Amino acid sequence: MALKEYVGSIVLEVDGKEYEVIDLNVDHQTGKKAVKTMNRTGRALGYHKGVETWELSVTAAIPMEEPADWESIEGAKITVFPPSEGGLRETYQDCVCVSAGRKYSVENEARIDLKLSALNHIKE
Repeated sequence: MALKEYVGSIVLEVDGKEYEVIDLNVDHQTGKKAVKTMNRTGRALGYHKGVETWELSVTAAIPMEEPADWESIEGAKITVFPPSEGGLRETYQDCVCVSAGRKYSVENEARIDLKLSALNHIKE
């Protein structure tokens, strides 16, 4: 069995500073909705395009020089890097903090849990 290469690091960039991401969950809503009409078939006959949204749940290690106010993050960027050259990076742009919470435990480093809303997603 051959070894496989997987997606590389994930970085949160806020005001030009980079923070290491421990966990990232992405919820992409396409915005598409069925158009329900009164017709003989009794089913939807099509759909319309709505507004796309990206909701991100991010867990990052809290550095000693953490931002003064995680809750006020605006315009942040999250980039998922490929493991080797030639792969596509995925970037979530213009992220805004919706909520923030901290986690402290005996076994692990202090962590910040952020719920972010991204305005754009690109593959570069």
